[in-house]
Amino acid sequence: MVFDDSMPDSQASQSPVDVTHVQRLLDSFRRYLGYDLIPRDGTPEEQAQRLYEWPAVVVSHGCEEDPIINYGNQTALRLWEVDAATLRTMPSRKTAEPVHRDERARLLERTARQGYVDDYQGIRISSTGRRFRIEQAIVWNIVDETGRYVGQAATFDRWTPLDAAGEGPQSGA
Repeated sequence: MVFDDSMPDSQASQSPVDVTHVQRLLDSFRRYLGYDLIPRDGTPEEQAQRLYEWPAVVVSHGCEEDPIINYGNQTALRLWEVDAATLRTMPSRKTAEPVHRDERARLLERTARQGYVDDYQGIRISSTGRRFRIEQAIVWNIVDETGRYVGQAATFDRWTPLDAAGEGPQSGA
């Protein structure tokens, strides 16, 4: 794992919308997987900050026709080499190269049907073109308090930088 240190290390504050979204994300993870993604003690605001600082990537998108990323913790921001404002305007399909988007679409469809997938691996690309393979990703549906589908989220803590051909670790990585 190599990070660009110019990316922000902390989030000044979580808006009420972010806190609500994080609670839905965490509640949905527990609902589908049967355990908590992070320790759930403390206030919702403290949980939101804990998730933001979590060392694993956590990212989510909404349920638009072309879903837009609506959350990324600091690990996701560093890995995709973007700030939060930029990430939140990015269609989630842009996190994968065009050649890998069909695979990603099949994953999201499978997740929608099953509620979650806990065995995903695939190749992703950062905003600067750096490619990396993610492994053992968990992808799950996010539902609101009434059980209505509002998006999907993913988490993973294993990724490997790839060389330009995608054949393996980058030289010197």
